[in-house]
Amino acid sequence: MSFIARLILRLAGWRVCGEMPEGLKKSVIIMAPHTSNLDFVIGWFGILGLKIKPSLLIKKEAFYFPAGPILKAMGGIPLDRSKSKNDIKYVTNLFEKKEVFHLVITPEGTRKLNRRWKKGFYYVARKAGVPIVLGFMDYGNKTGGIGHIIYPTGNFEEDFKKIEDFYRGKTARHPEQFNLSS
Repeated sequence: MSFIARLILRLAGWRVCGEMPEGLKKSVIIMAPHTSNLDFVIGWFGILGLKIKPSLLIKKEAFYFPAGPILKAMGGIPLDRSKSKNDIKYVTNLFEKKEVFHLVITPEGTRKLNRRWKKGFYYVARKAGVPIVLGFMDYGNKTGGIGHIIYPTGNFEEDFKKIEDFYRGKTARHPEQFNLSS
């Protein structure tokens, strides 16, 4: 599947960069920038091209037929947003239960301009004791993949500065909708 995913991206003019460190069985992968529905398609093929079996949190309302079985096959996990006070605990429990678990999150939380990234990805990684993998798509040079890996220290501001520095200069499909401010 990895070869086919990379081939499809190559035919579309994209190149996959980086790789998941050998032996890394659990992580929170953040993907940014996220300003278009096309980001999901490119990101999906990129993740598969890197030989990662992703898991994705998706609102439970999306899991009705016919999309439900497809989303689950793609690693989708239904999330009941009406119980959002327990999201971090719920996701941390998923990390505890699974031997291999790579959770992909878009911290912008929307394809529209968001002045403040959601911080849940950070607190999930910290509580689960897993690294944050910086996944990216750069429309400027048609590359995507994995960049740095950050182990949360508990100092969100300091760690987020490293994250922000990594994403600075990455070009979104719709640049006017991408913002780094925490």
